Order: sequence, then C-alpha cells, then structure tokens
Amino acid sequence: MKPVDILTMNKTSWEQSAERFFGRTALPEFGPNAPSEDELHLFGDVNGKTVLDIGCGSGHSLAYMGNQGAGELWGLDLTTKQIEAATGVLSEQNATVKLFESPMEENPGLPMNHFDVVYSIYALGWTYDLKKTLSHVHSYLKPGGTFIFSWENPMHDRLQYRDGEFVMTKSYVTEGPEYNEGWNKSVVIHHRKLTTYINTLIQCGFTIENVIDEVVIADTPSDNPERWYASKKAEWVPSTFIVKARKM
Repeated sequence: MKPVDILTMNKTSWEQSAERFFGRTALPEFGPNAPSEDELHLFGDVNGKTVLDIGCGSGHSLAYMGNQGAGELWGLDLTTKQIEAATGVLSEQNATVKLFESPMEENPGLPMNHFDVVYSIYALGWTYDLKKTLSHVHSYLKPGGTFIFSWENPMHDRLQYRDGEFVMTKSYVTEGPEYNEGWNKSVVIHHRKLTTYINTLIQCGFTIENVIDEVVIADTPSDNPERWYASKKAEWVPSTFIVKARKM
C-alpha cells in the first residue's frame, strides 16, 4: 500500500472517530498502564518555553503545558476535527497558540531550531516514515532541546487473549505496515521493534536519555482480559513505552 493511501485511510478513520478520543491519553498521562508525568518529571520546568505537540489530537496535552506556564503552544495533527477540537480547548490559554493540520511526515511551515521541547503522546507510531518524521523533529528543536514521546509497546499487539490464556499471534521481528486489529482493521499502522525507534533516533542525531517501560496497574480486579489495554495483559507485557531524547 502506498503512503498516500495509508494517509488517506487513516485520516478518514480519525475524522470519523475523533470525538471518541476527545481528551484521552493526554498529559500528564503518557499511556495505558504507564507511570505519569506527575511521577516521572521528564519535562521538568516548562515555564516560558516553546513547545510543539506532534499529533496534538484534541489539544489537552497542550492545555496541560499551558497550565504549566509554557510560553508558546504549537500543535500538528492530521485531522480537521482534531484541530477544530484543539482550537476550542486552547481558546482561553494565555500563551501563543499555533495549530497546523498536516501529516507529521511533512513540515507545514514550522520554524527551524525554534522549540525547547517537542513531544508526542501516543501519536508517533502512526507515521509511515519514521526517519523522515524524526528528522523533522530534530530540525524543529533548538540545540540542547528535548524530545519526549510515548507509544504502544511493540510487543503489546503481538499478544492476545484466547481460550483462557495469552498467546503470541504475530511475529515481533517482522516489521512493516499492518491493518490494526484494535481499530477493526480500518487503519494501517507500521509495526516496528523497539530497537528501530531507538536506532532511528540515534541516526537522526538524538542522544537517548531515558527509555521507560514500567507498568502501573490500577486496582481493577474485574478487568476483562480481552480488553485491548487490559491490566491482566499488562502483567505479561507493558502496554506503553516512553523515550526521552535530546538534540545535541
């Protein structure tokens, strides 16, 4: 499938589903069954800093940054509905707000060497060209700037609950575009090994500071093990991984 076809399919599905994800998986949360920013303090003091959200969704992570005192709030997202939602969510922020509707593989007019912090909360894995996207991120950051992202652990969808037990149903080592079962095969996401994310960051000029895949499981004894982010599944494999890197 060509990249343009993947973008078209994924954008269509997100336009239809945007309202369902309003406010979900946003800072201070990094993702399901993972420690939060309140525990990790990866961003540190963002007061007065320029920040860019890759895959900003409904804008709630940017609102969090604004509430922490960030001076400029920039966001990029693929879908019209998400940009519209983010515009509303951020309408009362005192900081400068600039939002762009664009694929993350393209630069829609973002300035070079401008941002203190670039981050992506459960969005980076949607890119069809990881190296191109990370190269853009690197160019947006000031020297010494920080890039933090979270995404679904690449082992997570390899493991499924069947007939009373968790079993491996897909290869972890085989990479490439796949119809995503969590979306009832209405979107295509590239499966990548964790080492691919790490090595591509290094190739693009980043220094890795932290890689986190700790599991935090809520007290939900009635949790259905067939749920996509079931806590029982998280006892076997982390749902989320988080990376902090720096542009040197």
